[in-house]
Amino acid sequence: MKIYTKTGDKGETSLLSGRRVSKSDVHIEAYGTIDELNSFIGLLRDQNIHSRYVKVLIAIQNKLFSIGSILASAGEQVAFALPEVTLNDIKMLEYEMDEMDTSLPPLKNFVLPGGHQAVSLAHVCRTICRRAERRTIELKNHESVNENIVQYLNRLSDFFFVLSRKLATDLQVNEIPWVSSDN
Repeated sequence: MKIYTKTGDKGETSLLSGRRVSKSDVHIEAYGTIDELNSFIGLLRDQNIHSRYVKVLIAIQNKLFSIGSILASAGEQVAFALPEVTLNDIKMLEYEMDEMDTSLPPLKNFVLPGGHQAVSLAHVCRTICRRAERRTIELKNHESVNENIVQYLNRLSDFFFVLSRKLATDLQVNEIPWVSSDN
């Protein structure tokens, strides 16, 4: 099977329903950013991190593929059943954050991203996730989007922040607090 179809050569692509849209369409921006996030999660997962985090990251990657397919359907009829994003998916992220948080020092300042490649990648995932959330909200301004998707993305960016702190602790990297130039 050939990967290239040449059907997008004029700047259009198809949603799952078959409807053709511009490659700059809000649907494409939303699920394309989800795809970008998923790729960076793969890079984070490839770092030397605890296997527990790897398992959680794989679960997140699978859920992001589900979210991408939901966003690519544009709320239109498709030939197969779409996966769902449930409150349990959101609760899983909250549980994982609470578990990591038990061994973290209290947060007193914003922290600067960096200190180790894995920590930095968690911050990259956090910021891409925030952009995916913004793109999904923009899509929601045009059509119905399940609230669980927006909540999941919001919680997921928090998860990556907590994971960055946990990785810094695990890797014995000092977090550098943000210091305002006014101080």
